[in-house]
Amino acid sequence: MSIQSVASLALPQRQLEGRVALVTGAGSGLGRAFAQALAVAGARVVITELPGREKAATEAVAAITADGGEAHRVPLDVRDVAMIEATIEDVEASVGGIDILVNNAGINIPQPCLEVTEEAWDAVLDINLRGVFFTAQRAARRMVQRGTGKIINIASQNGLIAYYKRAAYCSAKAGVVNLTRLLAIELAEHNIQVNAVAPTFVHTALTAPMFEDQAFHDDVLARIPLGRIPLPQDITGAVVFLASPAADFITGHTLVVDGGWTAL
Repeated sequence: MSIQSVASLALPQRQLEGRVALVTGAGSGLGRAFAQALAVAGARVVITELPGREKAATEAVAAITADGGEAHRVPLDVRDVAMIEATIEDVEASVGGIDILVNNAGINIPQPCLEVTEEAWDAVLDINLRGVFFTAQRAARRMVQRGTGKIINIASQNGLIAYYKRAAYCSAKAGVVNLTRLLAIELAEHNIQVNAVAPTFVHTALTAPMFEDQAFHDDVLARIPLGRIPLPQDITGAVVFLASPAADFITGHTLVVDGGWTAL
């Protein structure tokens, strides 16, 4: 292999040219950042958001197109399997076959373990685990037909370690980590790579209220050896890398982006 070939493999910029990337829950927060980063790398991005959140999805699309990228928006509630199926069919008919799926949609309802309600438990597990599985399943069925694809599940460091008031969230994200391994081994024969990204707590508009709690902010900061709380751009590179040809021989892996927290 030439030096030039080695260099090109190491640089994922624009290596997603023309590929279709669907990002769930991408109207705001990390999902929006992932969609923007994939568009910068050349992907044709499909942003999904809950019905009723059209404004957030429209703004995310506008931000991408303003920078010269291509983006589309579709409504999707990952709790509704029939809607997942219909959405993927519509995207494939209108935009093209989905090459990259980023399973980002998720929620958190912080509660001490002794106070977790059935409603909160079911809501978190339905979106963060059940929704991830059925979205991956429906997308993978079409990737199998094409003999290629990338699925990137957004897990969390809390799928590997525990943190207070997150019984349902930690359980769901731990499920995502092991589900990623399962999907990777079953889909490997079809040349589909399945990986996860596990961020620490990240500064976004959605997490801003949490960080207004000074005790929480200081506790999180004290646990990160790199000495700062990350911004979305600190996480997006992991998603772009796993979506790119540079990661074609990586599957079943959870890439932890936590500033060293889980190394302690």
